Amino acid sequence: MTDTWSLPDPYHQPEFYADVPVKRLLAWVVDAVLIGLLVAVIIPFTAFIGLFFLPVLFLILGFLYRWTTIANGSATWGMRLMAIELRDGYGRRLDAGMAFMHTLGYTISLAFPILQVISIGLMLTGARKQGLTDNVFGTVAINRRAGL
Repeated sequence: MTDTWSLPDPYHQPEFYADVPVKRLLAWVVDAVLIGLLVAVIIPFTAFIGLFFLPVLFLILGFLYRWTTIANGSATWGMRLMAIELRDGYGRRLDAGMAFMHTLGYTISLAFPILQVISIGLMLTGARKQGLTDNVFGTVAINRRAGL
């Protein structure tokens, strides 16, 4: 059985998008702390050589963390804590492939601060509060408790 409906309309069902940019920011902080803790746990297992490659280690572990958590629940642990989740253009949860692409888009946008500024601007001004990566892939973050 396939879903034949699409995302909630932001004008008729604004509760799906209420406070999503703030929740995404708070989720990002939680996720950053969790990734930092994960890096701290892994460093000793590298005989502390990982300290020489700390940014790369953060990048790799952050990517794997985001990809696996989004693929397994359409949200990172920070997003789950904030009661938001990602959905595709048909309102379905993200599968592993789309989670990979979304995480890749996010990771690329981290490399270019101007892309982050554009993404934040889109989240603050768009009806569906979508970031740049969301706009590219047709995904959206919505409030989980809104009933979808």
